[in-house]
Amino acid sequence: MHVWPVGGLVRDLLLRRETHDWDLVVAGNALELARAVADDLGGAFYPLDQERETGRVVLRRKGQALDLDFAVLRAPDLEADLRLRDFTINAMAVGPDGQVIDPTGGQADLAARLVRATSQAAFDADPLRMLRAVRLKAELGLRLEAKTAAWIIERAATLGRASPERMRDEFVRIMAAPLPADHVHMLDELDLLAQLLPEMPPLKEQRQSPPHRFDVWWHTLLVVEAADGLLRMLAGERPALSYVDASERVWVDAVERLGRFAPALAAHMAAPVTGGIERRVLFLLAALLHDIAKPLTCSEDEDGRLHFYGHEPEGAVVARERLIALRFSRAATERVATVIGAHLRPGHLARSAEGLSRRAAYRFFRATGDAGVDVALLSLADHISLLGPGPLPESWPRRLGVTEALLSHYFEQAEEVVAPPPLVGGHDLMDELGLTPGPGLGRLLEAVREAQAAGEVHTRQEALALARALLGKEAL
Repeated sequence: MHVWPVGGLVRDLLLRRETHDWDLVVAGNALELARAVADDLGGAFYPLDQERETGRVVLRRKGQALDLDFAVLRAPDLEADLRLRDFTINAMAVGPDGQVIDPTGGQADLAARLVRATSQAAFDADPLRMLRAVRLKAELGLRLEAKTAAWIIERAATLGRASPERMRDEFVRIMAAPLPADHVHMLDELDLLAQLLPEMPPLKEQRQSPPHRFDVWWHTLLVVEAADGLLRMLAGERPALSYVDASERVWVDAVERLGRFAPALAAHMAAPVTGGIERRVLFLLAALLHDIAKPLTCSEDEDGRLHFYGHEPEGAVVARERLIALRFSRAATERVATVIGAHLRPGHLARSAEGLSRRAAYRFFRATGDAGVDVALLSLADHISLLGPGPLPESWPRRLGVTEALLSHYFEQAEEVVAPPPLVGGHDLMDELGLTPGPGLGRLLEAVREAQAAGEVHTRQEALALARALLGKEAL
């Protein structure tokens, strides 16, 4: 029985990249070998594809998972098997003497920083490889070969033959890679974005009135880049900006005012939701879809000014339907929908004459939960997209100030403002005020807790007094 390391493992070794996924080709019974390796090393075995004799062994060492994928040789010999693979940089193997077996020129393409398909038939065999081409470019910082791009464009309409789950996984990795706006743009140029997100093409035809400077499509690319840029700037990086043309002062101000939240934001965005997708990716996905319903809600005044009343809740509905179709988890879907549905709220708070009160902050986070952090940052990115290279408008310090205040309430004053420990419970109000269970009791408890968050009551006695006063006024 012969076994060869192949594919991404060889590529990453040549690139000197750390890898936790090993691809192995077996001239023999691959499933039987995988089971034996799992038993011998104390790992877990999973049959990935019984028909194609592909199995996975998962080993855990020092808290880190290592996946070993065993696949049966699919051709009469190894070189023929390699030629059936997707891209030249994935069509290499290591021989028994350590020599690289490279029948399609993968080493030369790696040196040239190029993603090149082994043949146009590679995409006919598995249309998902079209998304993988963009993902490899994004993750490895490579270029897409022109002929390969042409082959993808010719076949883009066949992407739907791939399962929604596989499309979702490739798309998530594209959004997680550096320069997400650039790669969303590339997906569009390759005609793949319309297959993945059919709601996106109408954004190109949707004009907007000032203060917007671009149609909804270009505005969306700016917002995605600004959202990613905010996270990277706060993490101490200096991302390349292809679309956002705001002055340097914007980024200096943002880091100066929000920099103290950087560690907490990094931990917040790195946390996975159900399904294993990090919040950061869902945040960028919400940025991509935040105006998805503008073409559906456009209206025009007699003077020609365009409005998009209700595009946030309608956008949440559209995004929810699309993410469900792509088999995102319920938690991931609802998080993105929440962010989209609330993305205008910080702007409304910034225009309030009273500024951001504790009561307003409490209501904001009551409606959005921990996704309120994402809403605050998306709203700021949305505003940055409106700013050109000229002088900053008066709205900028107000918008930045509201973002800072919301993050401060969430990360620094959570027990006082966002989720204060209740001073009284339902049994307290029933015992003290003679109430019975029901919706009125719940509303009374919420009114008392809101007053507590606003700093108007501080003790159990004050909470009971307020409840008694509200009940006496029949306010509820």
